[in-house]
Amino acid sequence: MERLQKVLAEAGIASRRKCEDIITAGRVQVNGEVVTTLGVKVNPQEDEIKVDGRAINQQQKIYVLLNKPKGVITSATDPGGRKVVTDFLPGIKERVYPVGRLDYDTEGLLLLTNDGEFAHLLTHPKHHVPRTYQATVKGVPHGTLLEKLRTGVQLEDGMTSPAEVEYADVNPEKNESIIEITIYEGRNRQVRRMFDSISFPVIRLKRIKFGPIFLTGVPRGKYRHLSVSEIKELRDAALSTHKVQKGQ
Repeated sequence: MERLQKVLAEAGIASRRKCEDIITAGRVQVNGEVVTTLGVKVNPQEDEIKVDGRAINQQQKIYVLLNKPKGVITSATDPGGRKVVTDFLPGIKERVYPVGRLDYDTEGLLLLTNDGEFAHLLTHPKHHVPRTYQATVKGVPHGTLLEKLRTGVQLEDGMTSPAEVEYADVNPEKNESIIEITIYEGRNRQVRRMFDSISFPVIRLKRIKFGPIFLTGVPRGKYRHLSVSEIKELRDAALSTHKVQKGQ
C-alpha cells in the first residue's frame, strides 16, 4: 500500500506537491469514490485510480536531457503560443515536465521526466544538488568581487549560499569574460542577480552541468535519454548532499 499522492506522482501526473493539490481539489477517484483527504493509501496494482475521470497509467519512466535554446519557455504549454521546451522532444509521446526551470533567456542543460518522485528529489531545497553555469559578463570582475560570490552575496530574498566561481575565458577586445559558477540553490534568476549585485551584468547564460551530468555532446535544441547509470548518479547526488547537510 502506498500514499495516493506518491502513486499519482510516480504515474507522471505531476510532482507530489501538485498531486496533493489535485487530490484536495476533488479531482481524484479511487474505485469510483472521490478522495479529497491526503494520506489515503492505495494499491496501484489493484485499485482503480482516475484523475479527472481518466484512469492513470503506470507508464514507462522517461528521463531526458535537453539542450534548451534561448528564447524558449520552460513549460509544457504556453497560452501565448510561444515555443516551449516540449516542442523540442519529437518522438516522445509520454507527458514529461521540466525538472526545475531555466529562464526564457537562459540556455543549456534541462532535465525532463514523467517521474514525479525523481523530479522532487532533485529540486527539493534540502538536497542542494549543484548546478553549474557558464556566464558571459560585461567587463572583467576583479578577484575580490568573485570572492564575494564565493562567500555569498545579499539579494532581496536573502543571503546566497557559498558558490564555486572560476574564470573560464577573457575577451579583451569585447571587454567580456566567461565565468563558470556552481550554485547549490534554485532561486529565481539567481545567477543573473548575483552578478548584478557586483555590477557585472550577465550577457549570456548557459547551464552546462546538473549534479554529475554534463551537457557535452548534445547540440542546441536537441535531446538524449539519460542512461540507467546517470539516473542512479543523480539520485545518489541528491541523497548524498542531504546526508552531508544533516551531518550523517
